[in-house]
Amino acid sequence: MMAVYDLEEQEQLDELKTWWKQYGNLVTGLLLLVALASAGWQGWNWWQRNQSAQASAVYFGLQDAAGKKDAKRSRELAGELIEKYSGTVYAGMGALLAARVQVDAGEAKNARVQLTWAAENAKDTGLRDLARLRLAAILLDEKAYDEAIKHLSAEPAAPFVPRFAELRGDVLAAQGKAAEAKAAYDVALSKIDAVPKDDPASQRAGYREVLQAKRDVSGVAK
Repeated sequence: MMAVYDLEEQEQLDELKTWWKQYGNLVTGLLLLVALASAGWQGWNWWQRNQSAQASAVYFGLQDAAGKKDAKRSRELAGELIEKYSGTVYAGMGALLAARVQVDAGEAKNARVQLTWAAENAKDTGLRDLARLRLAAILLDEKAYDEAIKHLSAEPAAPFVPRFAELRGDVLAAQGKAAEAKAAYDVALSKIDAVPKDDPASQRAGYREVLQAKRDVSGVAK
């Protein structure tokens, strides 16, 4: 009986050796690929976490500079975020924050540079929409109406729709296009309920009154 088992084990061992001779290199290669992929994934995650941690430190410095209304330092730190950490959300946030400081300092040209980058490259879609909105507002102040309309043409996320429509109405009104301005304000009025539901009802009501007043002033209200 023992000899039978030994024979069977030997046959199985021979089969295993034959199989390994035929497929061993393939199996080893696949295992190596899996190991490399796992190591690469872990390395990528570590790199992303490291980038995010470093970017957050720079962003906190930018917040401090913004609080001190230091336009030069804010611009430098926003530039560092864009240059070194453009793949993080902090780059877009930093560009928006630095742009606000530049506007307050009367440096609209620098603000446009920051907002243009954020509008095109920010990782978060909400940040991109907000950057386009603020950029269009600056262009309206500078009477660059056609360029402002261009930045307002693409459909934003639902919470931004009323603001985009309102600003489009402001631009059209400034151009003397009363009927088109009215239509834009009507869109804004119809979309107010798309804003976040956690906004106080009184705030939405107040905003509705502002839009209605703009619509009436357009000169074509019925």
